[in-house]
Amino acid sequence: MKPIGIEEKLGVNKFNVDEGNAHIIILKDTLSREALKKCVIACPAGLYTIKEDGNIGFDFAGCLECGTCRVLCAGTETLEWNYPQGTFGVEFRYG
Repeated sequence: MKPIGIEEKLGVNKFNVDEGNAHIIILKDTLSREALKKCVIACPAGLYTIKEDGNIGFDFAGCLECGTCRVLCAGTETLEWNYPQGTFGVEFRYG
């Protein structure tokens, strides 16, 4: 039996995204680029990316709600991080 990779495991999760109410917001006025660069490396869902122009992109859809970015940005006033409202967010469906 072939082991299941991380991409396949993440692919079976179900996401109910609240498009009108992001649970993670990057605060542009006080953002720490260094903290966000750490998020690019550490986010297990790969939601933080470095764009061609050097800016950091982010998409909250697909968030695993692990809090890694919240911890990495703690004390920097870079993110506003909350859990999604009830019935929204990730539903883990594997193991």
